[in-house]
Amino acid sequence: KPVRIINDASMQALGSYHGGRMLFLGLGTGLGSALVWSNYVLPLELGDLPYRNGSIIEDYLGKSGMARHGEKAWRRDVEHALGQLKKALIADYVVLGGGNAKKFDELPQGIERGHNRNAFLGGARLWKIDLRTRRPKWQIL
Repeated sequence: KPVRIINDASMQALGSYHGGRMLFLGLGTGLGSALVWSNYVLPLELGDLPYRNGSIIEDYLGKSGMARHGEKAWRRDVEHALGQLKKALIADYVVLGGGNAKKFDELPQGIERGHNRNAFLGGARLWKIDLRTRRPKWQIL
């Protein structure tokens, strides 16, 4: 039987997508990430990007960063990273998901709050078939 496997961030990203070029960032224990456009899903590992003081960005935006630096500084780091990553990846909008996205009462313009339930929609979309080609609509790169 056919099987399709993608990671949790990509599944939630696919379920959150509503057109254009979307960057998904999942704030949880670490930092999940994916880029979605047209009919493509590109799983990313943005958490491994170099950040301050020889660390990686996940050390600041993940759960350990919040515990180490405090919630106010953590939110500031997340907002800064959101702007930089949105610009660098030429995203039309960013969906912020994961368990810690709820720590934001308000989000900057161009940033949307994701919902974990969108992972179920992403799972369903993963199986969608293009009727013209009879192949899966979504290509996982």
